[in-house]
Amino acid sequence: MNSCKIHENASKCSVNTMECFMVLSTQAQKISIATLCGLFGTLCIFENSLVLYLIFSSPRTRRKPSYLFISSLALADILASIIFVCSFVNFHVFNETNFSKEMFLLQLGGVNTSFSASLSSLLLTALDRYISISRPSKYKLLMTRKRAWIALGVLWVTCATIASLPLLGWNCCTLDSTCSELFPFVDDNYLSSWICFIMVLLGCIIYAYAHVLWRAHQHVAYMEKHQAQAGKQNTRMRMDVMLAKTLVMVLTVLVLCWSPVLVLMIYSIFARLSNHLRKVFAFCSTLCLLNSMVNPIIYALRSKELYSSLRMVLSRFRRQLKASEESPEAESTRKSSVIETVCEDMRVT
Repeated sequence: MNSCKIHENASKCSVNTMECFMVLSTQAQKISIATLCGLFGTLCIFENSLVLYLIFSSPRTRRKPSYLFISSLALADILASIIFVCSFVNFHVFNETNFSKEMFLLQLGGVNTSFSASLSSLLLTALDRYISISRPSKYKLLMTRKRAWIALGVLWVTCATIASLPLLGWNCCTLDSTCSELFPFVDDNYLSSWICFIMVLLGCIIYAYAHVLWRAHQHVAYMEKHQAQAGKQNTRMRMDVMLAKTLVMVLTVLVLCWSPVLVLMIYSIFARLSNHLRKVFAFCSTLCLLNSMVNPIIYALRSKELYSSLRMVLSRFRRQLKASEESPEAESTRKSSVIETVCEDMRVT
């Protein structure tokens, strides 16, 4: 593995160069990665599919712009889990190299598009909450369904365009430039630009939620001074505590899942990475998948509307299950009663 010279122009664009990026050297490491990807990916697909079903099965929720953003988040996380798990396990666990440079960059573009769209959907969700608390009287005028769909369209087109740039020519093979030490065929300058894009998204999300928390705290302070009814005041304070817990959870999960990957990406631009750090990066990449798995729990299932919809679905499922279990017994009881009636009639005759 150490003999691979990633930066040599003569070999950096050959398919065999991809073997230099297959850093998992032991069977235990491959099993660990496969287990993490399989577990996180399966849960991510199930949770986000459930969120989409709950949103679009209710006419009330699917009309609201905030739930459109959450739907976009769920869709992006489903795509991220499918594309990431398939390509990541195929590359690092099964060491598959029977595909061209274009096919690899297409897979990488799919992963980048889905993860970028996931973060961008988080940003739209944060901005939606920012507007709802900073301008509550004008929220319905500012955040309409039409504007929400336009924002989502711009989001997905932008993410897909940025992610497809390496496939369209911004790669180290076409430009004969310095290749990344973390991704085959990827230009270092493109990686720097993508990192800046992700950092801007994360910064805007953090700023929006920090402002939401600050405005909520201001509102509670105002209510403490001017609210005459203590019951309403305590209710508002409890809501502020719940909002603070949710926002702290959001920011903590976001930073913990994305900061290790981004730090290693930034470090790879300025210094050579050892094989140990590449292995660390491979394992840290699964944290982005973990973030996609946790998103529906934080953003969707904590919603009272979606939670009530989930309870209705579960209760309906239990009733159907109970009915299916009781139907054979009812049928056998009906048959036995018919037989007894026939026997009695025969005895009478």
